[in-house]
Amino acid sequence: ADMTHLQAGLSPETIEKARLELNENPDILHQDIQQVRDMIITRPDIGFLRTDDAFILRFLRARKFHQTEAFRLLAQYFQYRQLNLEMFKNFKADDPGIKRALTDGFPGVLENRDHCGRKILLLFAANWDQSRNSFIDILRAILLSLEVLIEDQELQINGFILIIDWSNFSFKQASKLTPSILKLAIEGLQDSFPARFGGVHFVNQPWYIHALYTLIKPFLKDKTRKRIFLHGNNLNSLHQLIHPECLPSEFGGTLPPYDMGTWARTLLGPDYSDENEYTHTSYNAMHVKHASSNLEREASPKPMKRSQSVVEASTLKHEDPGESENTQPLLALD
Repeated sequence: ADMTHLQAGLSPETIEKARLELNENPDILHQDIQQVRDMIITRPDIGFLRTDDAFILRFLRARKFHQTEAFRLLAQYFQYRQLNLEMFKNFKADDPGIKRALTDGFPGVLENRDHCGRKILLLFAANWDQSRNSFIDILRAILLSLEVLIEDQELQINGFILIIDWSNFSFKQASKLTPSILKLAIEGLQDSFPARFGGVHFVNQPWYIHALYTLIKPFLKDKTRKRIFLHGNNLNSLHQLIHPECLPSEFGGTLPPYDMGTWARTLLGPDYSDENEYTHTSYNAMHVKHASSNLEREASPKPMKRSQSVVEASTLKHEDPGESENTQPLLALD
């Protein structure tokens, strides 16, 4: 069978890159996919909800066409969903928890790719308002975002970059990051998702994030560890790996500051509304006025944290499901 339709829309450069870096051979794609599919009977304990060619192909690409590795990842993907049912209930952009995380910029996604064609995801850790977003909802929003992005074949081949800016991330915020929820995040991203991560870059991390990193290191594969870069406040070392023309000004780049609503608007489309600015009532003059002052605010260079009424904050407090299992904060002060 001619498999070129599976590579439809890919540029010749990307097809060549897939051949060189991922051992992708258009002539035998079908056999490769079928061999992965044939392994499904070995795991009757797992419900494989999707087994179409295009879907299996992304797992082969994520594991350089090593069939058993690709199958292991496919099995992990569905097993992770089976073991964490709550996380994947109502796994859509308009789920209230996911929507709130997206609206608050978790994750941010830059429009343009880097010089290697990789998509750049941003997390501004200090913007995490713990009365508003549970860590689980942020993780769900990141996984959902990747799910949408990985539909793009170019990204299956080129992969992703993650930049985490820890500036102004408080000790109190960090103490919420328990081993069990960090492990959940690592399992979801490293072991269960068909994406290639070209690099995870920490910027402006305080000492307690170093401490956290040391604690999670045992859960990281060697390959992952080699791709985690701790830049501190040395932006030059970041720019050696990601060119400044691909980065917003917060990272010393030439692009304008990142607007937290960018990716949320893309994902939510007409459903997007900055819920702190106006409610869903008629779009009257007051709302229009609000909207314009909102634009001015977003255009101003200082990234402002969204204000929020005390009432709203108290109604949104809900316990993080990941915390029950292991509530020992990693960073308890004596």
